Amino acid sequence: MLIDTCARLSAMPDLCCEPLLSSDLSDEHAAELATVLKALADPVRLKLVNVIAAAGEGCACDFPAVVDRSQATVSHHLGLLVKAGILSREQRGKWAWFRVNEERLNDVRAILA
Repeated sequence: MLIDTCARLSAMPDLCCEPLLSSDLSDEHAAELATVLKALADPVRLKLVNVIAAAGEGCACDFPAVVDRSQATVSHHLGLLVKAGILSREQRGKWAWFRVNEERLNDVRAILA
């Protein structure tokens, strides 16, 4: 249907440009990336990712002071970032350490470029 409509429209001389035909982004991949973008669309989570990315890794014990939130709130935000695949978590003794998943962020960068 879309191709038929586009073929008819492109035959019309008054159009300003060629119609858009397709996207190389599958519905499944779009849904996956939307989950990542939703996780990043919170100021606290965005700041946590920024701090961890700048440092290379970070201990959960340091984040409450950085974002001025309770440990429970920070843990909640970190859990959502891990679930979305933005951060990876490693337990070291009592504390959890976090790193940015560069592959996941590169995927987001590629689709926005």
